[in-house]
Amino acid sequence: MPSTGKNRFIHDMVRVGLTDLAYYFQVYDTPLGHRWLMALKDNLKQQRILEKNFCFLGFADSKRNLQYLVGELNHSISKINAFNFDPAYPRIDPFSVDDFQYSSSLPIGPAVNGDKSKTPGKRLKHEACNKLHRYFEELQGTAWKLSEFYKQANPETKYAIRQLNNLCHEIESWVQADRKSVYEAEWMRPSQITTFLNAPRYELQEEDFLLFKENRYDRELGGVYLHWSQIGKTLYEVFRDEKAPKMTEALCSEINHQKYYSGEFDVEWGKTITGEKHDFKKKEMDDYRKWLEENGYDWDDPKLALGYIKIGQVDLQRTFGTDASIQEIHKTMSENLNITSIRTIYGPSVEADYPYTLESNDWKQMQIEGLRRGYESRSMR
Repeated sequence: MPSTGKNRFIHDMVRVGLTDLAYYFQVYDTPLGHRWLMALKDNLKQQRILEKNFCFLGFADSKRNLQYLVGELNHSISKINAFNFDPAYPRIDPFSVDDFQYSSSLPIGPAVNGDKSKTPGKRLKHEACNKLHRYFEELQGTAWKLSEFYKQANPETKYAIRQLNNLCHEIESWVQADRKSVYEAEWMRPSQITTFLNAPRYELQEEDFLLFKENRYDRELGGVYLHWSQIGKTLYEVFRDEKAPKMTEALCSEINHQKYYSGEFDVEWGKTITGEKHDFKKKEMDDYRKWLEENGYDWDDPKLALGYIKIGQVDLQRTFGTDASIQEIHKTMSENLNITSIRTIYGPSVEADYPYTLESNDWKQMQIEGLRRGYESRSMR
């Protein structure tokens, strides 16, 4: 069941057109839900460019596999290395496929008595991802304080810097899906990240932070969640990716608590996982709360933004039918990994079409030009 807004929806609906079908979702009737919907409509009215190259993550049979993504990453790295920063930024070495994923010849499967090292096959190598994310944070800075490197970069280099973050997250999602596809495909975690170039950010209001506590870290199939529209890692990501480390000054400097929203959204296309219904999730949350307490963080402090804000829910029955299995939903979605339009239905309707695809010859240049116009309009040089 939806976990915010007491299951009441705003009298409006969002239609997302895909290659050969469409899905619809409703937004919860909360103050944030109304403000978020206004922000989405503004993105549609302003015809902001939909970031299609960072959209459908965790689909193991996607054409954007690890070999492709690493090639794109190294292309971006070569662009960054070629720019003459002042002061100079250290050269970034190119990455290989082996930097991100353990060999498929190693044992593959669930952890043995909690020990993941017993089944390393196809697992993600977090060290390369952490290194890549550090490069991105150093080169771009934060949403509220851009790096001097980023300010002096030309549009092509700014675009390449942005791809370090996008490709890092896409690589993480693909590797995890690829591994799951081998032995427990029903637990793959595909998702949809719906972002627009130059989308304005707005500060969350005091009452909004309570929504993090309502949903916490539950994820529901077809759930629509507030997009993370800033730079940095959350406490949950550090706990999960770094294996519950003792917090140091360096780790603390990487952490940001969510304080912005934008008219952007994420959709969960994996099976529903909640702490109430799944013992493994409950244990993870118990361990997480203990780790937070040991490191001086209060689980009940809403300003720490400990959770995901669920802003809406996809009408799964309308799109996929009453009895569709998770595998059938994944198959249908994997054949439609291209957003062609987004529109609101009522009062008054707002629509934007997205005719270009990642097979178009000019999609990268179109994004670079879109970013350049945004930088110039905000004097972000």
